[in-house]
Amino acid sequence: MVDIATRVYNHKWKIDPIVRSLIDTDFYKLLMAQSVFRNRPDVTVTFSLINRTKEVRLAELIDEGELREQLDHIRTLRLSRGESTWLRGNTFYGKRQMFRPDFMEWFERLQLPPYHLEKRDGQYELTFEGRWPEVMLWEIPALAVIMELRSRAVLHGMGRFELQVLYARAMTKLWEKVERLRRIETLRLADFGTRRRHSFLWQDWCVQALIEGLGDKFIGTSNCLIALRREVEAIGTNAHELPMVYSALAETDEELRQAPYRVLADWHEEHEGNLRIILPDTYGTRGFLAHAPDWLASWTGIRIDSGDPSEGAETAIAWWKSRGEDPRQKLVIFSDGLDVDRIEELHARFSGRVKVSFGWGTLLTNDFRGLAPGDALAPFSLVCKAASANGRPTVKLSDNPNKAMGPPEEVERYKRVFGVGAQTALEVVV
Repeated sequence: MVDIATRVYNHKWKIDPIVRSLIDTDFYKLLMAQSVFRNRPDVTVTFSLINRTKEVRLAELIDEGELREQLDHIRTLRLSRGESTWLRGNTFYGKRQMFRPDFMEWFERLQLPPYHLEKRDGQYELTFEGRWPEVMLWEIPALAVIMELRSRAVLHGMGRFELQVLYARAMTKLWEKVERLRRIETLRLADFGTRRRHSFLWQDWCVQALIEGLGDKFIGTSNCLIALRREVEAIGTNAHELPMVYSALAETDEELRQAPYRVLADWHEEHEGNLRIILPDTYGTRGFLAHAPDWLASWTGIRIDSGDPSEGAETAIAWWKSRGEDPRQKLVIFSDGLDVDRIEELHARFSGRVKVSFGWGTLLTNDFRGLAPGDALAPFSLVCKAASANGRPTVKLSDNPNKAMGPPEEVERYKRVFGVGAQTALEVVV
């Protein structure tokens, strides 16, 4: 096992890059990239970095030269033969050849497009523009680079013993969580922590701890590279990006209203009986389910990623019942701001009523709260989102208005079209 503290103390980035592979990314990005490559390959999309935690002034913490070196390094990466063989030949979700030959040939030739970086008001403005299938694959590595450079900046002045103690405390903290989680008899939990991890080495350590500590209760990781190396399942389906871009391309209010369902129709055709998980909250869960076509009720389950998770699950259960489906045969995946207390609470409430699973993210792979002076390693809310498509702004409403994004006039239009009424604002932890 890697001595992380010593690696940090002796760190030289050129022999230890933050992102070391094009598959050091979330599985759902590759699944979505294949769908986009097939259905919307020529759409031009702009992605933008958004730091929701304004008090973390990234441009004052992270050296611009080092940031550019890391981003430039990512543009030199190409898919290795072993990585290609794994993607082409492995079985994912019970399906052989999840990735089509034409997509793999394109991916094997891919170089990520250029980036644009500026400083403004203590923050970095980092944007990526290009063809959607290419530029979308910047999202996860860009976030991972920023998060880890922030960690390195905080750790830079620490001595060898201080680092050893810090990581020992972080390991103890995680293992205490594992000991609590292993008591849950029917737990199903996956690592969703790539995008806002403390570092690659720490995420890899966390996954190894879950493999040993949880056994069969740990069902896999969203990180493709770690899934390959640790021989665990790669986990993921789709994300808000798809309905955000499809909606931006809509010409009329009626096309806009139907765009989220068009996304899932394309997804259904792409994956047939696999990966049928609905992410309903992009423009409000209640409205989405109320107007959903009947064929969506037969899908495997729903992922809840914003708002009150208990309310979201109750809404899903009521919807399935109204469509003649048995909720006990359906899967609910909770994935928003989870930590052990919330996991225990949600499992106790919904186990037996639905199949329950958890995508544990930032507070798995970046919970250094209280471990550094001034709490300087506490996680913060950083995202990289599709901001426009073919020159039109994207919008996300969410079930939590504090997660909404887009120009104010477009946000109001989307609320009108999708019938979104009053919402409860909740703190965005990560």
